[in-house]
Amino acid sequence: MCGRTGRVGAMVLAGLLLVGTMVGCADAGKRPQSQAAPVAVTDEPTDAPVDEATGEPSPSVSGVAAMGAAPSRSASPTPKPTKKPTRTSGPATKPRAVAKPPTETKVPPAPPKPAPSSCEPSYKGTQATRAEAKAALTDAAARTYWPTSAPTIKIPLTLLKATAWQESGWQSNIYACDGGVGLMQVMPATATWMNQRFEQSYEIDDYRDNAYLGANYLAWLTKYIGDMYFESDFRLDAGLCTAELDSCLLNAVISAYNFGHGAVAQEGEPLQIPNPSYVRNVRALMTECVCLGY
Repeated sequence: MCGRTGRVGAMVLAGLLLVGTMVGCADAGKRPQSQAAPVAVTDEPTDAPVDEATGEPSPSVSGVAAMGAAPSRSASPTPKPTKKPTRTSGPATKPRAVAKPPTETKVPPAPPKPAPSSCEPSYKGTQATRAEAKAALTDAAARTYWPTSAPTIKIPLTLLKATAWQESGWQSNIYACDGGVGLMQVMPATATWMNQRFEQSYEIDDYRDNAYLGANYLAWLTKYIGDMYFESDFRLDAGLCTAELDSCLLNAVISAYNFGHGAVAQEGEPLQIPNPSYVRNVRALMTECVCLGY
C-alpha cells in the first residue's frame, strides 16, 4: 500500500518511512518488461484475378491446379503448440488388415474418368462471395448427418474448407470438364444418389446445398470406411495419423472423396490410398490454407 503513516514523535522514523514508501510506490508503478508484442501473420494472395461480379480476388484455373502449395509466411514464425493434438478418449484404433463387410450396401456411383487435360472449365451464374462461401461451409460442417446410427460423426470445418479450396478454389459457379459442380465439385450422379439415400432435395447448383452435399458425402464416407476398417471409430482427428497415409480414417476419407469409395475400401482387402498427392495437399491445406483466414 502507498497510504500515509500516522503521526509519530520521532522525525527520524518518519523520514525513514517516507523514503521506504516512495521507493515502494515507484516499483509498483513499473510495467513488466518481459511481455512480448503479438506476432502478426499474414496470408494474403498476390496477383490474383478479380471477379467482375463480386470485386474480390478469385483463383484462376492454373491457380486451382497448384493449390497444394502452402502460403508464404512472415519472417516471424507463429508460436508452435506445446502439445500435439490428442484423442478425445480411448486408445488409437489401427486400421484392420482386411476390411469387414460394409454396413452400407447401397453405394454411390463410381466417379467418371478424368477429363482431358486440355479441357477448360466453364462458369455459369453468379459466383458467391467469400463471405457467403464461408457461411455455407460453416453451416454444413455444423450439421449432424447420421443422427440415429452414428451421431458422433462430425466433419471438421478445416477439412471442409480445405477440400472446397482444393476442389474449386471456393468458386461456386465453376463446372469442371469431368462433370464436377460448384464449391465441392459434386458429381450430378452422386448428388442424385445422396438425395435418395438421405431423403433430401439438395440442389447441386445452389452453393449452400452444394456445401451440404459435399459435407454429407464426407460423412457417408466416414461411416462406410469407419465401419469396415476402424471398428466404427469415426473420429477424423489429424492427431491420430502417423507418417503412413493408411494409418487413419481422416486420410482414407480424403482419398475416397477424390477417387471414390471403391478405390479405397474393398471387402476382404487392406485399406488403399491410391492418390497420396491429393491427400497430402488437403492435409496441408487444413492448417496452411489462406482460406482458413476468410
